[in-house]
Amino acid sequence: MSRQIKLIWDFRGEASAKTAEHHEIHLKEYIAIEKLPINITGFEIKNELHAIAFMVVTDENMIAVRDALKPHRGAIFES
Repeated sequence: MSRQIKLIWDFRGEASAKTAEHHEIHLKEYIAIEKLPINITGFEIKNELHAIAFMVVTDENMIAVRDALKPHRGAIFES
């Protein structure tokens, strides 16, 4: 089984929650356009000034998605 990697985009400031929520829409659009076998995306509000958007990819897709979308960081996904 392939390892799952959570690619993360950080947003900071008063509008971070809305920005992260909106960014998830674009991640879903990218998945549809590229016909990727990815179905885990989301956003999380960490506090009033920090939120993240994320996409979970497999090892096979990680390099291509990373190079195209330039996430701020990544982590091993624990479901």
